[in-house]
Amino acid sequence: MADPILEVSGLSKSFGALKATDGVSLDLRPGEIHALIGPNGAGKTTLLHQIAGTLKPDAGRLHFCGRDIAGLGVAQRARLGLARTFQVSTIAPEFSSLRNVMLAVQARQGSSFRFFRNVQSDRTLMEPAMQKLAQVGLAGRAGIAAAELSHGERRRLEIAIALALGPRAFLLDEPMAGMGAEGSRQLTSFLAGLRQEAPILLVEHDMDAVFALADRISVLVYGRVIASGKVDDIRRDPEVRRAYLGDTA
Repeated sequence: MADPILEVSGLSKSFGALKATDGVSLDLRPGEIHALIGPNGAGKTTLLHQIAGTLKPDAGRLHFCGRDIAGLGVAQRARLGLARTFQVSTIAPEFSSLRNVMLAVQARQGSSFRFFRNVQSDRTLMEPAMQKLAQVGLAGRAGIAAAELSHGERRRLEIAIALALGPRAFLLDEPMAGMGAEGSRQLTSFLAGLRQEAPILLVEHDMDAVFALADRISVLVYGRVIASGKVDDIRRDPEVRRAYLGDTA
């Protein structure tokens, strides 16, 4: 079995008397989608914040690609290839789809955004940006302002931006939120292939999507992992069914 890309060990975070993360341990392996599920308030997004670096844990260890990243900030973790997507701040709505991705290409190249006006036609930025747009099915929407894209298209644009940064793992927080049935189906199909680009730690409430996509599932309740395993094991777990899947029998 391949070594994990991401290892979380004994992670804990409290806000006063509230224990938002309670000794969480999990990992993410190459080529997989590991889903993190649980009821509202279970601490899923708080956990992603700690992994991404936007929130400092009180205790525990974080290793990414074999490196201790506990002392690194968000930008440093992103440069190592830890990509968090589906945050509003990742898209400039007034910029075209192409320009949004070109900014990410430029960031990866180490250039300053201050010089972007001078390089808008630079093929070293435009060509890789167009490749990423094509990869997510948005090549035909390159010139459209991000604000004019559909909800599902903006999701894919955020992935194109992350791809341009050379990710080694994705942290996806509620990608299906706000989607209709058809949009969820399309995004589920897309994410199924994305795991070949980089493994995905997926936080999601859409259980149809989770069961269709996940190789493994960890269930978080009150900040604590109560079960972790393959889809069928999680479906059958009586504690999970009581705590999250609504089984009152």
